[in-house]
Amino acid sequence: MGLSSVASNSEGMQLCIFDLRRGQNEGQELDKILFFHPADLPFSTQLSVIGLSEGLITFTRIFSPDAACEVIEAERHSHVFFEAEPDIWMVVIVEKNKEAEAIWRVDALRKVLKEVHSLFLMFHGSIRSLLEKEPAAGSVRSQLYIFIMDYLSDFHSSKKLQLPSFRDSLKERGTVQMLTVGREAAIEVQDDTINLFTYTVLRLTPHALSTGLSSWSYLRKGSTASAAVTGPPVGSGTSLSEPFHGSHGTSAGDDHSHAMRPLQHNRWSKGKDGFLITDIWQAEPGSLVSVTPSIWLQQTEEKMYLCAYQHKSLTLIFLIPVSSIINGEQGILAVKQLVLENASLKILKVEEKLSKGWGGENAYHVSGYRYLLVDGDRNLSRASPPGKVTTLTKDSLLALSKLREEVDIEKSRTRWDNGGHEKDLEICTRARNNAWVISQVTRGKELYMVLENANETLLYASDAVQKFSNRYCNGAFSLD
Repeated sequence: MGLSSVASNSEGMQLCIFDLRRGQNEGQELDKILFFHPADLPFSTQLSVIGLSEGLITFTRIFSPDAACEVIEAERHSHVFFEAEPDIWMVVIVEKNKEAEAIWRVDALRKVLKEVHSLFLMFHGSIRSLLEKEPAAGSVRSQLYIFIMDYLSDFHSSKKLQLPSFRDSLKERGTVQMLTVGREAAIEVQDDTINLFTYTVLRLTPHALSTGLSSWSYLRKGSTASAAVTGPPVGSGTSLSEPFHGSHGTSAGDDHSHAMRPLQHNRWSKGKDGFLITDIWQAEPGSLVSVTPSIWLQQTEEKMYLCAYQHKSLTLIFLIPVSSIINGEQGILAVKQLVLENASLKILKVEEKLSKGWGGENAYHVSGYRYLLVDGDRNLSRASPPGKVTTLTKDSLLALSKLREEVDIEKSRTRWDNGGHEKDLEICTRARNNAWVISQVTRGKELYMVLENANETLLYASDAVQKFSNRYCNGAFSLD
């Protein structure tokens, strides 16, 4: 009963980041708050939310030291936890209501938290390392506030936050979507590849540059793909000068005019030479001189220059070790010139081959199927086109969301019980509209499928999965 009183009645979502190593002494409790949305809630409310979250984490660690609290379902709210870094927690609290649209899958919400943290790492480095450099944390809070509010702007529509809902059950955040000519082609995807792919889709694709919208927004076009959460506008619709309460004397009202905002819209454009340019990165705070963007790679802990080149619909990302460039911007210009001199013809041929061999946004449509295929070992995914998914009925999508929630729970339970070894799963259920909703998990691969053939039998459904597996999955989900 106490959980339902955490969120205020006027706000459908709360998002906070706090550090369990800070603010442990009486009178210093505010020091643990690194980010809180909505920013204008009273200190007492913020501390109440974080105090409850901290208590739940501490309590669950008594019984499960290696796997603390992941989710708490209360009567009126869902509390989703993610330990982004050791003792640095992100918690999102979403309000439940009677509308069917407000049905979230917990793992989908957690992946939103993981995504924004991974992107923050790529541009700023770890939160812990920033706190060690500046124990007062004023700059860290400011960076988190700006970054997360810009990130949330992609979920903002008509003064509401559009959180992932049951309508997104045939999507998988945190994977690279395979857009290759040959279906058998695959790449070894690491965390850094996922982050670069995500950022490119968000801000660097031709569509993102021309419309100011991320390609995720484009993929959601034409459907109510997400559940609306009422509350004040965020991101580009919110002034970054509004106060936020993380520490005494610290607020987002500080000067942000020179802050680095890699997720801000409309800050990239295509130069005459084909390379994308931006004024986001500056030589020094307050400087009018822009410099080449740089990122941090998690795998190697190496700082890299980020260069993007675009030819028609093809976007190429070049990463250049900062340590390898001696003359700064002059050195970068020299590398770009070498690329243009030596690789232009190859780039033209690649774009031509892709444009001829790639079938557009419906390239991976399979007639009669609505599916999501996830390769967890390589962090790849392939799915029915969004436009085709919108043809599914609400009952089918609700049944699929419920099925995926059950699979998420079973995967989590198996992971901790069996030392990280997942077991094979196969679930087939019938929705209220008689559609078959199917899930198979085996050897690191997952398949989710909806077959809206109301009068068909279970045998038909099983046979349809076998045919799909043999033709498009190299038999990974076949019974043989």
